[in-house]
Amino acid sequence: MKKFAKVGAGSIALLLAGCIGYGAFGYFDAISDADDLRTRADTLIASDFGGASLGAERYQQLLAVQDPRFEQHGGVDMTTPGAGITTISQSLSKRVGFEKFTPGIGKIRQTGYALGLESELSKEQIMALWLDTLEMGRGPEGWVTGFHRMSEAVFGAPPRAIKDEQYLSLLAVMIAPAQYRIGTKDDALADRTGRIGRLVSGKCAPIDNSDVWLEGCM
Repeated sequence: MKKFAKVGAGSIALLLAGCIGYGAFGYFDAISDADDLRTRADTLIASDFGGASLGAERYQQLLAVQDPRFEQHGGVDMTTPGAGITTISQSLSKRVGFEKFTPGIGKIRQTGYALGLESELSKEQIMALWLDTLEMGRGPEGWVTGFHRMSEAVFGAPPRAIKDEQYLSLLAVMIAPAQYRIGTKDDALADRTGRIGRLVSGKCAPIDNSDVWLEGCM
């Protein structure tokens, strides 16, 4: 019995060591990529495509929906209500740190990469890259990548200049871009937009960390 216990403990130790090693692999990849990403981010910010371009209130609304403690955490947040299991930094990592992301074990390297980004880039730079690489769904002329691009494609103006409900619909579509059709009569999108409106106005709150669909705001 003791022999089996030792084997089991050894297997667990090897598994943990492998996970840590794979995460470290992602971390150092992010360190290696940081200079190019920093240059890309600074170009976006200078072109007014960063988080500040949304205006202070709308920036906070975006965080409330997507990653409430983005400005405070170091890349990982598993406790904040509504945050889910993927932070903005982890979401960005999936798009800039992988040729093809595979769920499951890929999450370990993704998290390591996110920690590396957080150690090398500012929050402003991470946000600019994230906004630029977001999959936003179908626009009038096909699939759109980029938060600002979708605003221009559907509403003809940057996010800061559109109507409140239009802006909230941009926030709403991010959770499932292939599922919604922004700028059209889409009852499901209207429902999620309404939930977000109640959230950002302080009328409701997510139930727990996993409540990314805002069941607490029905």
